[in-house]
Amino acid sequence: MSGAPRPTRLPTSALRRHCDPNALGFRTTDELEPFEGLIGQERAIEAIDLGARMEKPGFNLFVLGSRGSARHYTVGALVERYADALPKPADWIYVHNFAKANQPHAIALPSGRAAELKSAMDHVIDELITSIPAVFDSDEYQTRRHALEEDARERQEKSFETLNEHARAQHIAFLRTPVGFTFAPMADGQVLKPEAFNALSEDERNAISARIEGLQKELATVLESVPRWERERRAKVRELDASFASVAVKAAMHDVGESFADLPEVAAHLKAVTDDMIRRASMFRVIAAQRGEEPAPGSPPVPDIVADDDPRFRRYRINPLVSNGAAKRAPIVIEDNPSVGNLIGRIESQAIFGALTTDFTLIRPGSLHRANGGFLMLDARRLLMEPLAWEALKRALRARKIAIEAPFERSGGVGGAVSLEPDPIPLSVKIVLVGDRTLYYLLADADPDFGDLFKIAADFEDAADWTDDTAHKFARLIASIARHEQLRPLSASAVARMIEEQSRNIEDTKRLSLHVSPLADLLRESDFWARQADHPVIDAIDVDKAIVARERRQDRVPTLMQESIDRGIVLVDTSGEKVGQINGLSVLTLGGHLFGKPSRITARVRVGGGQVIDVEREVLLGGPLHSKGVLILSAFLSARYALDRPPSLHASIVFEQSYGGVDGDSASSAELYTLLSALADVPIRQCFAVTGSVNQRGEVQAIGGVNHKIEGFFDVCRSRELDGKQGVLIPASNVQHLMLRRDVIEAVSAGRFNIYPVSTIDQGIEILTGIPAGERGADGRFPENSINRRVEDRLIAFSEARRRFGQPLDVLKDAT
Repeated sequence: MSGAPRPTRLPTSALRRHCDPNALGFRTTDELEPFEGLIGQERAIEAIDLGARMEKPGFNLFVLGSRGSARHYTVGALVERYADALPKPADWIYVHNFAKANQPHAIALPSGRAAELKSAMDHVIDELITSIPAVFDSDEYQTRRHALEEDARERQEKSFETLNEHARAQHIAFLRTPVGFTFAPMADGQVLKPEAFNALSEDERNAISARIEGLQKELATVLESVPRWERERRAKVRELDASFASVAVKAAMHDVGESFADLPEVAAHLKAVTDDMIRRASMFRVIAAQRGEEPAPGSPPVPDIVADDDPRFRRYRINPLVSNGAAKRAPIVIEDNPSVGNLIGRIESQAIFGALTTDFTLIRPGSLHRANGGFLMLDARRLLMEPLAWEALKRALRARKIAIEAPFERSGGVGGAVSLEPDPIPLSVKIVLVGDRTLYYLLADADPDFGDLFKIAADFEDAADWTDDTAHKFARLIASIARHEQLRPLSASAVARMIEEQSRNIEDTKRLSLHVSPLADLLRESDFWARQADHPVIDAIDVDKAIVARERRQDRVPTLMQESIDRGIVLVDTSGEKVGQINGLSVLTLGGHLFGKPSRITARVRVGGGQVIDVEREVLLGGPLHSKGVLILSAFLSARYALDRPPSLHASIVFEQSYGGVDGDSASSAELYTLLSALADVPIRQCFAVTGSVNQRGEVQAIGGVNHKIEGFFDVCRSRELDGKQGVLIPASNVQHLMLRRDVIEAVSAGRFNIYPVSTIDQGIEILTGIPAGERGADGRFPENSINRRVEDRLIAFSEARRRFGQPLDVLKDAT
């Protein structure tokens, strides 16, 4: 490996890709046409097109991608085009079920007619409150009602008069007393007094008692007939009331019936309403009477319109669950709070006299009802966080109908109030779930229903190739955002600066981030600084100021860490040489803000049994990827040095002053360098910091966060004054990711800071120590005094020491 040429420091041209403002072809964004469409999302658009137009069940959409990629806005704009081509869906109403009150009927009406029917029925109710009392107050009704009452009264009086005559003929008086009817003997037209009756002979008294007993039986027969006669009277009155109410109700319902005669279900319901109104006509008379009364002091007045207020008339009302009369296309509903009730609807209750009651007018629609026949967009994470909401949505999609349940029924409990069981409503909706990739793959793996219900995945790209065409599209996109938000126009240099920032955001000089949200925020902040400076056009200096201000707002923690290093609390050397010590680099993320942090890594070695101890792992601070990196470097040592001898090394590697978790393998090359330094007993120049992972062949591999890592060590060196020796070793494969800050580029240009690309461990160790790594020759040995020769000699010495002692490892003395 050491045969490869020693790498040289990178030129400034390799540290950042610049966007040429002149190549954009405009002076300000006012010259650009607005951009309509998406950049680099062809695959996602094809998936959305298929999912939106596919009518078969199960072809719902899951839009996946990272936050900030404008998925919600983009999908919403695309779905609008498809909604325009769809017919307006039907209206849905709930009405009272006169056969089973707890099972309201659901009826579909042509779009716009639900509101018409509701208004018509409210008008009918209020009309009948006036017309029905008027009918019953008419002379004709009063005459016929009086005749019925007189007939009943005369019939009863005639029966009692006949009985009275029978009694008088037998010299018995028929008397009415406060406690009822009674009979008493008479003599000479006068009721006998008890003394006179007792003075009669026994035979006379017995004859009188027998006559009275016979009359009492006749009286019992008459009294038994009275309730029957009363029932007959009431029946005749009801028939009379029904005949007169029928005229008023049918007259009021005539226009409604004619208007909706083309809808059989509505016509059947209106007939049931008519029949029930005739049977319950007395309710209207009661309300009319209440209107005429003076309200008691402090009590609310009786309303003129009672259709919406009086519970007694709710059975005749219409509950327009979904009314699409004002819509111009199929619905597009965005549900931001996808709870169960907001999804499938809910049944509300009212407290009346301390008891909870409900009826069909308290059924409220969910977003599935409102989106029926169109599109429903949901945030997947919010949906899954709502209890039972995911299962409720799947149940509706599988059954292709919306069944509203009371909350206690959904949870399997038993409620104290009688609930409703409304008719389910047929469901035909296209669901669009928006979520991140992790959530999508978790659902795909863990939920067996997910693949059947969401067959279309629209995966939004995070980045697009940086080409002249893409840069020009970004310029038009930036211009469109500026116009839409009424911001200042941008100069070509400002647009170029923002395009570069899109590349830096994903750390790739060949690609541009497609996350529009950070771009729009940067544009707004740049406009603010341009306004503060009274610039008519946003220029590059305004964009730079916005970037610096953003970093300033978020650098409290990095500043505190830098202060700890400057004060010597956290030990990081940037000069001198040390054996078994190196500056490693890591990236921390706090609240979405990334920053680099140098850390001291040390290694100690002695004779042992071939163990390389990862201290972080031993104390459970090391993550699996970090432990993997340590195992790889251990395998590298075993496969390269002293191949004919058993491993006899005991080494420990640690991140000094690390009090939190450590994960990732980006420090594995640094750990290997410090281990080689300790074995070779050769110092490492502390003016360098290192990042990069390593494989078992000793090749240095790419890592993430390379820009922040370089800038983190640069800030430490700059605070101690740059001396031209300091620098960072990075994997050569990471050069294409460099989009460094301008101050770092200026320092490199001035020769005060260095960045070295390395491809192998041998290249890196030569830069760090100034000693050739050495390549194994034909004799199987490394060159004298080379790093590899010193390492191998040390390992051989460890092996010999172990052989000489020939004792268990735990009692071996330090052979170093």
